[in-house]
Amino acid sequence: MTRGTVRALLTSVSILALVFAGCAKRPALSQLSAPAPSGAASTGVTESKTVVATTTPAPAESTPTPAPAVTPPAPAHEPAAAPAARPAPKEFEASAELKPIHFDFDKSDIRPGDAAILDGNARWLSANPKHLVLIEGHCDERGTNEYNMALGERRARATMNYLMSRGIQQGRISTISYGEERPLCTGHDETCWSQNRRAQFLVKAGE
Repeated sequence: MTRGTVRALLTSVSILALVFAGCAKRPALSQLSAPAPSGAASTGVTESKTVVATTTPAPAESTPTPAPAVTPPAPAHEPAAAPAARPAPKEFEASAELKPIHFDFDKSDIRPGDAAILDGNARWLSANPKHLVLIEGHCDERGTNEYNMALGERRARATMNYLMSRGIQQGRISTISYGEERPLCTGHDETCWSQNRRAQFLVKAGE
């Protein structure tokens, strides 16, 4: 081997020695850690999630609405008996026991003197409870026939109401109006007219 070759080898060995010596002094690199996330993790405090249980309040208990009352069906009834038919006027007859009463012109009010007569008639009817009575209402000739028919009816009803106030049952009493059709007196003056303005009584013996 020549001197030049030896020198070149020595030079190479020196260079390699220097390289290895430099590598031995270089500190070992540690494994880089990923940067910690900002916020709570950087302080070393681990964030914990707090689960808040939401309790839905129970609905208030409502007062139950009572069910509508059920009306039971009405029991079947037998058909009501028809009211007894009123006797026809021709079935009644005059009675000397029942006195007629009279009225002022165009009036249907019971006058005090005629009230006393009706009291006597009520006593007789109370003593004879099986007798039915028909009250006829009459007028004088003045006025229209239609007006006098209505006036005669008012007089008959006023008389009936008075008897009822004395305890005579309505079911025993019938009324009818003849207006001016059946005068007792045919004259055309107050003497006759005052006799025709009347309530007259007929009776029928009951069974």
